Formats: sequence, C-alpha cells, structure tokens
Amino acid sequence: MLGYIWQYVFTSFLRYWLKWFIRQATGTCELQRICSNYKPGATRTTKAEYSLRSSKNKVLREALGTNKAKLEQCVDQIMKEKNVKPQKDPLFKESLHICLLQITGNSSLYISVEDLRKEVFNSENQEHEAMLLKLWDLLMPTVKLESRITKQWGDIGFQGDDPKTDFRGMGMLGLINLVFFSENYTEEARQVLSHANHPKLGYSYAIVGINLTEMAYSLLKSGALKPHFYNTVLGTPELRHFHQLYCYLAYEFDKFWVAEEPESIMQFNQYREKFHNIVKTHLQDPDVTLTVRSKN
Repeated sequence: MLGYIWQYVFTSFLRYWLKWFIRQATGTCELQRICSNYKPGATRTTKAEYSLRSSKNKVLREALGTNKAKLEQCVDQIMKEKNVKPQKDPLFKESLHICLLQITGNSSLYISVEDLRKEVFNSENQEHEAMLLKLWDLLMPTVKLESRITKQWGDIGFQGDDPKTDFRGMGMLGLINLVFFSENYTEEARQVLSHANHPKLGYSYAIVGINLTEMAYSLLKSGALKPHFYNTVLGTPELRHFHQLYCYLAYEFDKFWVAEEPESIMQFNQYREKFHNIVKTHLQDPDVTLTVRSKN
C-alpha cells in the first residue's frame, strides 16, 4: 500500500518538480537527457515512452498515437514546446524520431498481426491453398502429397486429414508463420520436424507451431515484446519482424523440449508454460534480442 501511495505522490507531484529543477540546472529537458545519455535501444525508447506518457503537456502525450506520416512534424512540435534548439542539440531530433517510430510502430504492428489472425483460412482461396501446399513442399521435398485431403498431413503435425480446421484459433497468422520459418530457416525447420517425429520425444509440429504463434501474439498484445523490437529494429517494426520472432520461439522451444525430455505429450501445457516463463524472463533484460542462433 505504501508503495502505491509513494508512486502516486511521485508521479503526480514530486516528478514534475524534480524535472523542473534538473532542467534549470542543466538547461536540457528530460527527453534530451534520455536521448543523449542512453544508446539507441530498449532502455532509451522505454524511458522516452514513459516520459511522453507521464507528461502534463498534451502535445507530448498525444505523440504516442501519432501517425507515422506525421511523426516528423510531431517531433518539431515537441522541440518547440520544450524549447529545444537544433543548433545546441543537433542529434536530438533524429534520436527522438527513431524512438517515436519504434513506439508507434509497435501499435501498428499489433493491428497488422491482428488482421492476419482474424483472416480465416479459406480452401477456396487460391493463395491460401498455395501457401499450405508450399509448407508441405518445404518440409517434405522428397515426398509427394497424394491428395489435398489426406492423412499425410499428420506427418508434419496436423491433427486431421484437412489442415484448415487447425488454423481456427490463429487464422492465416498461424500458417504464414509456419511457412516463414520453413522458407527462411529451411534446414532448421526440417531439423525441428525430425525432432517432432521422434518416436518417444515427438510432438505435433504444426499444432505446436500454431500454439507458439498464439504465444507470440499474446506477448505482442501485452507489450512484453517491446524491449526486443526496440533493440532489434531501428525504426518501425513490420510483420517480417514478428515472423522472425516466431522463428525464434519455434527453434528455441524445440531445443527446450528435447533437453527437458518430457515423459509424454500429455505434459505439453506444463512445459509450454515453463518455456513461456523463460521467454518472459528474457524479455525483462533491457538488452534482450530474441533471434535464431543456429548451430548449423
């Protein structure tokens, strides 16, 4: 309780006067100090985001919801509000612009991901069908698919004869992630599939992949992925960056599963939660970068 009271007093009263005092002493605003004292990455952008969100100035608060096309104008407005002279601080404008690209980009990325998640797999859509067949060809290049609806789909981890029913939860997002991993990390994806088909330690490759898409989606939605994107994308994060994050989860979960040696696939939820907690712990590190590091 005392912690909440102190936080309220600090954010409502003391923080304002502390910022004012430091401004008088240094001649720089809080955003200037953040941009000059921290290198590009999660620490700088997170502090800038907090500063903007906590500001009593409407222009600064509204910057967090600015459209990408208007960000440069928004930065100019902030500099005017805070009386920042480009001649005295020539690096500030570009630094703040990058921070705002990262902050607002995270919100726009979620919208794009959500749109894909809501897009239902349609077997009458030629692009959807082509992507599904591409997944098979990437993972099973030496085995011909006998027909569109077949038990063979079980060889790459789908539950039934027609994979379309397995995409209900994550929509096209689940399929696109599976294909992206298989296309951009083909050797690693086939290695993961071989582990998934192990007679004792195996698991349903595609189903687990869709489940990991849900994990990536929930981490993005909660804001937990911000430090990762702030460290790895010097600008606006795009869909490909989210797909790359999925590849990390797919590759690392497989290594985790093999190392843990579960007694049964029935323990999947238990180990999935354990892996989820490991990822969330990594994301607490301000220098976190979740990227595939293959031994190959």
